[in-house]
Amino acid sequence: MALQIVEFDRIALIPLSLTSPCSCRSHTHSRFRPTVANLTPRSIFREFRFKLGLNSNGARGVLSISRGVLVKRHRRRGITAVARAKQPEQIENVEVTNEEVNRSTQFSEEEFDSERRQKANQLKKRIIFGLGIGIFVGGVVLAGGWVFTVALAASVFVGAREYFELVRSRGIASGMTPPPRYLSRTCSVICFLMPLLTLYFGHIDVSVTSAAFVVAMALLLQRGNPRFAQLSSTMFGLFYCGYLPCFWVKLRCGLAAPALNTRVGASWPLLLGGQMQWTVGLVATLISFSSIIAADTYAFIGGKAFGRTPLTAISPKKTWEGALAGLGGCIATSVLLAKILSWPSSVLSAVAFGFLNFFGSLFGDLLESMIKRDAGVKDSGSLIPGHGGILDRVDSYIFTGALAYSFVKTFLPLYGV
Repeated sequence: MALQIVEFDRIALIPLSLTSPCSCRSHTHSRFRPTVANLTPRSIFREFRFKLGLNSNGARGVLSISRGVLVKRHRRRGITAVARAKQPEQIENVEVTNEEVNRSTQFSEEEFDSERRQKANQLKKRIIFGLGIGIFVGGVVLAGGWVFTVALAASVFVGAREYFELVRSRGIASGMTPPPRYLSRTCSVICFLMPLLTLYFGHIDVSVTSAAFVVAMALLLQRGNPRFAQLSSTMFGLFYCGYLPCFWVKLRCGLAAPALNTRVGASWPLLLGGQMQWTVGLVATLISFSSIIAADTYAFIGGKAFGRTPLTAISPKKTWEGALAGLGGCIATSVLLAKILSWPSSVLSAVAFGFLNFFGSLFGDLLESMIKRDAGVKDSGSLIPGHGGILDRVDSYIFTGALAYSFVKTFLPLYGV
């Protein structure tokens, strides 16, 4: 039986895997080959020193790491230690002094405490700014009209700038020719005007067609050699950052039929618009926004608690368990608010509305993750402390507005009243 001796010093025992820990003789060489040991920590530990003796084919070799190895906990990061197999007579027992142990232990604790404080501050900023943004968005949605449209147009402009910066990033631009800067800025301005034109004219078709024609002609007439990659990335930017957000204007401001059964509207102050303020568009927008927030929250909690199966390679943190938790939370929120606001009148319609909100938010989130992954960045920007850029916050809303508007307009008799 092979002899195995493992000695640990100042360690919280952990499971680890050793890849080829034996020193085996080659059939053609008499010398021992280097052996690679992969150590995958699952808990926090500080230092260890071990010697491993193995018998293999009658030859006794010892794998040793002579000095203490300092290991720091990092998520999704393994530690690979390369050791050399030695003959038994070449082994030296090197003791780690108390001074070295204390110094390395103190360094590890300070670094871990610093990382913990940094994460706590990041979470604090995220919560504070998240609450502030939620209150502001709630007021804007209640106000509706030009207030809602101008706020949406400003967000669209910033999001378009972030998108075209991602397109010009090294990760994406290395495989294609990005559009010229002047054209990117022009497209950002066009995206800003699209929600305003949607509210003014009541539709978006003419403005989108005109914008696409102007941009295409500008690309074809530019100096140098125009590329199809420039045209495709620019047209997708107009569609992604300009056209799709306009459906929120059509949903909030276009569906002006009063939600007659809404109890909240009956007691709403006259100074704030009275019962006529509570339209189908307002109720549908509130339910949709709340369902998306619930989907993100429940998906995060479910993924942290039960996440085991990866959902897709685009976003490694997302799991099937988290997605199912987000779907349940989104549908439950939609049904609950439908009961409170008495819209839509059918429970089945409320379930279907929550279902569409969830898949629209998930698809938008994954699409923005794919763009950032190709660009090689973590966040689309740094405008919002603790959250990243505008696209990082509104990615779940981009496709959802079109789905929600189409559902209410097409599939709900009398707009669900």
